[in-house]
Amino acid sequence: MASIKNLGFLAQLRSDASNHVIRYRSGKVKQSGRGLVFWFRPETASIAELPMDDREMAIFVKGRSQDFQSVAIQGTLTWHVANPELLASRVDFSLGLLTGAYKSEPIQRIETRLAGLVNQAALQYLAQGPVRTLLDAGPEPLRHQLEAALANDPALNEIGIAVTAVRLTNLAPSSELERALQTPTFEALQQKADQATFERRALAVEKERAIAENELANRTELARREMLLITQEAENARNRATGLAEAQQVEAGAEAERIRTVESAKAEAEQARMTIYRDLPPGVMLGLAARELAGKLDTIEHLNITPDLLATVLGEFRNASAAPAAHTALPR
Repeated sequence: MASIKNLGFLAQLRSDASNHVIRYRSGKVKQSGRGLVFWFRPETASIAELPMDDREMAIFVKGRSQDFQSVAIQGTLTWHVANPELLASRVDFSLGLLTGAYKSEPIQRIETRLAGLVNQAALQYLAQGPVRTLLDAGPEPLRHQLEAALANDPALNEIGIAVTAVRLTNLAPSSELERALQTPTFEALQQKADQATFERRALAVEKERAIAENELANRTELARREMLLITQEAENARNRATGLAEAQQVEAGAEAERIRTVESAKAEAEQARMTIYRDLPPGVMLGLAARELAGKLDTIEHLNITPDLLATVLGEFRNASAAPAAHTALPR
């Protein structure tokens, strides 16, 4: 705001460079410019000060969509004075010459007018489509429509106001409608989560089944190998038993063959001996028998020889002795 110093019938005004000051006298512009410093007579002067910097105002619009659903719009609007002298002629920016403050509220009047234009354009936009379409499109189409409407509005051009930017931070339905619209999305997300959980559990079950099948296959293979080992050991035992039996049979056969050979030899020797004994005279046989008997007797305690026995033995000896002699004489 401008600084005014009163010195009796004179006063000095000092303004900032961001403010445009217009001094009137007798209804005519005497001075106009930014950052002016001048002396004036309060009783004959009228001074207006207009801010030349960018001004921001909040935007809040609540309207209905084409399907009668409440939608709220929030954002900010930036405006500035494009033609200060034109605006000063349409809106009262007069200063109190004693205090340097505005006599009225010109900024509030301008922002009220801007808010009305924004509300009108926003309500027209909301009424063009259902709430789902508006929410899917987002605030960007509405922002473009508001900028176009405010830039081309003749009422702003007529008073020397220009809108430089419109920024929308939110375009949302009512809380009840928002919850209702979020429900299908939540349900879909929950279904996806449940599906993921189910697939994860199914995969875990599949892995557990594969592990169980692998363990069962390993056990089956081990059992098969154990059975093969038992079968092989039994086969080996049978082979050893068969080999042992065959070896014993061969050994028994060899023993039997040896026994048969020995017995055959004994039988042949006995037969040869019996053949020899068969051709011997009785006296010789008797002598041999006596010798054999004497060889088997350890002690002879008593020997009884009767005369008959002695005569018989002597007769046998004589006959035996005569027989070789006869045989010897015959060839001659």
